[in-house]
Amino acid sequence: MKLRHASLLALAAMALISARAADLRLGMIGMDTSHVVAYLNSLNDPASKDYVPGGKIVAGFKGGSMDVESSRTRVDGFVKTAQEKFGVKMYDTIEELAKNVDAILILSVDGRPHLDQFRRTLASKKPVFIDKPLAGSLKDALEIQRLSRESKVPVFSSSSLRYAPDSPVKQLDKVGDVASAFSFGPAELEPHHPDMFWYGIHATEALYTVMGAGCEQVVRTHTKNTDVITGVWSGGRVGTMQGNRNGKAGYGVTVIGSKGVAKGGEKHSYKPLVEEYMKFFQTGIAPVPLETTIEILAFMEAADESKRRGGAPVKIADVMKKAGAK
Repeated sequence: MKLRHASLLALAAMALISARAADLRLGMIGMDTSHVVAYLNSLNDPASKDYVPGGKIVAGFKGGSMDVESSRTRVDGFVKTAQEKFGVKMYDTIEELAKNVDAILILSVDGRPHLDQFRRTLASKKPVFIDKPLAGSLKDALEIQRLSRESKVPVFSSSSLRYAPDSPVKQLDKVGDVASAFSFGPAELEPHHPDMFWYGIHATEALYTVMGAGCEQVVRTHTKNTDVITGVWSGGRVGTMQGNRNGKAGYGVTVIGSKGVAKGGEKHSYKPLVEEYMKFFQTGIAPVPLETTIEILAFMEAADESKRRGGAPVKIADVMKKAGAK
């Protein structure tokens, strides 16, 4: 079995090396988000200021969720742009798309279909980038992790805020040991998703970018217009995420360390994220471990549980266990 597994890995590596000689052929699944056009501009338009070489989106699967307005009302327009402006070939099934590309982007704005969409790609053994949120629930995210391990198919998922051009993560060597951090951003709610999964995930990922994994307990204060979620990390470090629903829709991160304070995270660009998932497609190595992404979802699920309990502290380990983590 070990020899067979080694042979399969060698064949996969050879296929990636061969694909690198020319642009990687990419397929996108779920064309109901503005990220469709952003990624097409970066990968298919050499004249774009955000152009990233090395791959081209050649295939698409429409997808879409009829019970999510921002999906239902926009998907046809994004498909039309992909076909008419960028020459993307549409497929009727995910399985057929997966056979005809080198790597896969699951972009559905609705996180609920992500598990099923990922499962349908597995036979092709292609690396998969799953846009935020990784899944529509922590339970589904854990199943994606299990399938990835079992099938040896690499998965990478991230918000573009992790790679903000002015992220304070670039200043951490000057800050010293991080004692605490504060992140803020929009946090519109969507009734089919856990509260922060829909849009609050951006500010949450920005917080995790500077704090790293290791949160142990979460407390949430919730009002109609604002959420404040405070996590206690190992060693007593404290990270706070504030989600806003009626203020200016900006982002930002402040880090307090033993040597100084760093601020940033206000600028936004998809290009750095595209560069990261292109490296991932070429190497099969995710720049963010799936375990970290799972913890981000557990942080947000623990925040929901804290809200249900009237603001009581909730342990990350407890929500992980409830969701089926081994």
